[in-house]
Amino acid sequence: MTNFHRPFKGLPDMNTIGIKRIAGLAALLILISGCTLAPKYTRPESPVKPWAVGEKEAPAEEKSSAAADIPIKEFFTDPKLQAVVELAIKNNKDFRVAALNLERAQALYRIQRSALVPHVNANASQTVQGLPDSLSSTGDAMVSRRYDLNVGVSAYELDFFGRVRSLKAKALEQYLATEQAQVSARLAIAAETAGVWLTLAADKERLKLAKDTLDTQKETYAMMIRRTAAGASSELDLRQSQTRVEAARLDVVSYTAKVVQDENALDLIVGAAVPADLKPAELSEVEKAGETLKQVSSALDSSVLLTRPDVLAAESQLRAAYANIGAARAAFFPRITLTGTFGTASSELGELFKGGPAWSFIPQITVPIFDAGNNRANLDVAKIDRDIALATYEKTIQTAFRDVSDVLTQKSRIDEQLIAQKALIDATAETFRLSDLRYKGGIDSYLSVLDAQRSLYSAEQARIDLRLLKLTNRVTLYKALGGGTAVKESEKK
Repeated sequence: MTNFHRPFKGLPDMNTIGIKRIAGLAALLILISGCTLAPKYTRPESPVKPWAVGEKEAPAEEKSSAAADIPIKEFFTDPKLQAVVELAIKNNKDFRVAALNLERAQALYRIQRSALVPHVNANASQTVQGLPDSLSSTGDAMVSRRYDLNVGVSAYELDFFGRVRSLKAKALEQYLATEQAQVSARLAIAAETAGVWLTLAADKERLKLAKDTLDTQKETYAMMIRRTAAGASSELDLRQSQTRVEAARLDVVSYTAKVVQDENALDLIVGAAVPADLKPAELSEVEKAGETLKQVSSALDSSVLLTRPDVLAAESQLRAAYANIGAARAAFFPRITLTGTFGTASSELGELFKGGPAWSFIPQITVPIFDAGNNRANLDVAKIDRDIALATYEKTIQTAFRDVSDVLTQKSRIDEQLIAQKALIDATAETFRLSDLRYKGGIDSYLSVLDAQRSLYSAEQARIDLRLLKLTNRVTLYKALGGGTAVKESEKK
């Protein structure tokens, strides 16, 4: 009688069988590796004909390096500019948003990746049920209690058709795209900060030139007052000289306001007030201090542009679109989910751990039969998204090639322009000197002197513009070639 519930002595009881089945299924769930229905990704051909960047340029300087191999902090060699760029990267709100977007994408990827393994939960519950005497098996009203303690897996999907894996791959590529967007934002902020800092230096030099011109015009005006009083100059000459004084005074006021605006712009992009000792002096003083920016080699094959952060981000989005097609295709196939629990149950709380084991196993299969075209529409959307991502990727490459082509075209002409501008200044200065001598000798009118003065002043202003352009062109080239993308991870933080 002792073996009444086990008629065959060697046969294990059903609880033991249940435990083994659940354990076996748990091991199977971990080992399952589903296929994927996502189309195979191959990098699209470049929409731009390959060419050698800078192949028509003069040989690069001996000290030049590939832009990607030059960290941002090493590219900006001027100590003040380097410090300001570091402040901008640290405090700039746009870069802060990019960093937070990266953290968000990373968390979303971890969420999607976690769906690949079963989520094990513990659950404790109490069930209290009151029955009237008409429903009670004893004929008396009664209250029954049940206490449960279970550990189990809830609705774990067997990824036979790769739906979950495709969604995980999509999340990963979106995370990688966000990471490249952060790198791109870092580079853009550094380049913009440098541009504003250098513009401030140029405007300070323009202001200095305007002040020097004002002082010269005041001296000339004072001389014209004496010449007019002595009858050596006409009233018209005096008023023309006065006009030049007021014009120079207006330029001083204008460039003073421009310098203040540049400082405000620098504070805005840095995200904090820039210390006075980190602001630049006049552009000529910055140039005298030594090399402001490191030399960047442009003699590179155009394939390096495929590693620009914006191009890599666009390619990751394209990969994500491919993975999303796999998830959309998997929706046409059955979904199999498993729910299983194992624990103990008792009618008395004190007897909970003394009672026998309780378990349940609930496999479920969902087969799409009719969805009014929902799955087909989702697949169409996924394919269209893939085509959009492909077009975006190709356009990003075209933009990268255009950026480099434009900056190299500009770069090849700047030195020639500077030489020509210097010759123009020398010729204009000599013209002014001769006009002034001829006027004082009574040969020419004062109008020729004024024309020569205006031409000289304009030529000197244009030379400042070209010197600024030469520096900002190098910054733009560094950015266009994906500068600093080889920076170590520790230096990106």
